[in-house]
Amino acid sequence: KYPRYCNRSGSTGAAVVAAAPMVFLIQNQTGYHNLLKLLSIAYIGSDDASDPMVPMAAIASHAEGIIAFTGGSDGPVGRLLADARTVEAEDLTRRLSAAFPGNLYVEIMRHSLDIEEETEPGFLKLAYKLDLPLVATNDVFFSDSSMYDAHDALICIAAGINVAQDDRRRLTPDYRFKGAQEMRTLFADLPEAVDNTIVIARRCAFMVEPVEPILPPYHCGKGRTEEDELKCRAEAGLARRLEAAVFTTEMMPEEREKAAEPYRRRLKYELGVIIDMGFSGYFLIVADFIHWAKEHGIPVGPGRGSGAGSLVAWALQITDLDPLRWGLLFERFLNPERVSMPDFDIDFCQNRRDEVIRYVQDKYGRDHVAQIITFGKLQARAVLRDVGRVFEIPYGYVDKICKLVPNNPANPVTLSQAIAGEPQLRQMIQEDPAVARLIDIAQRLEGLYRHASTHAAGVVISDRALDELIPLYRDPRSDMPVTGFNMKYVESAGLVKFDFLGLKTLTVLATAERLVRETGEALDLTSIPLDDPATFAMISEGTTTGVFQLESSGMVDVLTKLRPDTFEDIIAVVALYRPGPMDNIPSYIKRKHGEEKPDYLYPTLEGILKETF
Repeated sequence: KYPRYCNRSGSTGAAVVAAAPMVFLIQNQTGYHNLLKLLSIAYIGSDDASDPMVPMAAIASHAEGIIAFTGGSDGPVGRLLADARTVEAEDLTRRLSAAFPGNLYVEIMRHSLDIEEETEPGFLKLAYKLDLPLVATNDVFFSDSSMYDAHDALICIAAGINVAQDDRRRLTPDYRFKGAQEMRTLFADLPEAVDNTIVIARRCAFMVEPVEPILPPYHCGKGRTEEDELKCRAEAGLARRLEAAVFTTEMMPEEREKAAEPYRRRLKYELGVIIDMGFSGYFLIVADFIHWAKEHGIPVGPGRGSGAGSLVAWALQITDLDPLRWGLLFERFLNPERVSMPDFDIDFCQNRRDEVIRYVQDKYGRDHVAQIITFGKLQARAVLRDVGRVFEIPYGYVDKICKLVPNNPANPVTLSQAIAGEPQLRQMIQEDPAVARLIDIAQRLEGLYRHASTHAAGVVISDRALDELIPLYRDPRSDMPVTGFNMKYVESAGLVKFDFLGLKTLTVLATAERLVRETGEALDLTSIPLDDPATFAMISEGTTTGVFQLESSGMVDVLTKLRPDTFEDIIAVVALYRPGPMDNIPSYIKRKHGEEKPDYLYPTLEGILKETF
């Protein structure tokens, strides 16, 4: 997009050409990296994130390897032609031609718009005068004419206006996908413009290849590798953990050695896997920012997810759970036979999470760290409300329709499924044409992307400026860069995701701990007993408001029936309370209370299965 340029008198024409679109196509690897830079400049460098722009100087310095189109009547050249400023249009075209030598095409569009007919002679004159090739293009906003009304509604949803408004942006049905023969017929007087589409396709011979994971180097002691550093820290950390949590003062030396042996054996095995898979740096980086948080009094979660199965993580104080004590499997976290990046789910105090991210930005460079983008989709209820609004259907009526669509965030129901399963919805469609139209348009738009936002926890850290690997985006609600690719594609680009989840529960716990200490009582949350009868009695009564993962009404109902009396009961019920496994909760409760006999399938499995009946 071309935002502004210096006019012929030399003064800056800030309002001369504003955010006019051009088409850039990647020709080769150099072009790909230049396009990443331009996209990042558009969002990060613009004053207004909602109106991204690239200045001409940046385009000129990042043009190599890119094939450019001038843009149609709405492009920078087209807007000047539409205003009868032919001299300025020619000047701009010459500058673009100089920036993209041999790679600039004069773009002609025919969507049945008056402005296109008015500017086309000017485009043709420029092409022939400056010896530039023509290209015939067609902006495709929808697949066929039947989608026109749905797309028109989508425009209104995006702009926050109603379909009935006259003074708004409208397209024509010609913005549909057109086949080769239709384009040949449409541009029969300019066959070379259609031929050039094939030429351009042949000139673009680049495909983005997946990149191996890239991590910033961890600065170790002099002469030490990351592998040496990890071994040294893990062994020292394990020794401290054993002293604090496993050894007792009554133990004789041989008893201590016997107790330590399985831990040392497991540590050696895990270190071998981590080092062989090349993830030493990842563990050191995570341990570093967690240690920093703890040193600065920022509450950090004890560990959640498969990462809690790593003894190395426990030794490095990334997690606070002894995986041998709880029988947790390292292979769920890292497995050489299923190569994937490790992924620690790390919770921080909600109020101070940003401090940890700022520390990471300062340590590795602000242009090396970004949050991950997510794209919100129009799901069943949301699309009904949006379409109902732009068609000015009364809110209460739309709300009544929406409530007939089941709301299941874990497994969202589509409109088609809702119609098939709800007779009242089918009846409303048959009896009310407005509802039939609402549902029809909504079904056509369902599943489309609605907006961009940031991932709740995901942050990437790189060893180089991120715009060398991915495009960057700026979320108006955030003061740090956001990746232009979603989580799946940042990983393909070689970036490693780190989770920085802000958890309200940790904030509440930190406040409670402070209030208790102010009364003069000593309290250390890391050493509270897990076998306190009074606590289990409270949980069994359903008094769990504020208790992480145990406070929903459904979970309270389960707990009052289960009456847990061991920490393992809580582990099991949290694992069971999710779609699918929750069907087994009644059986688990009966077996817990001896009302149903466990089935271990085969005697040798009993040792594994006994804990969960």
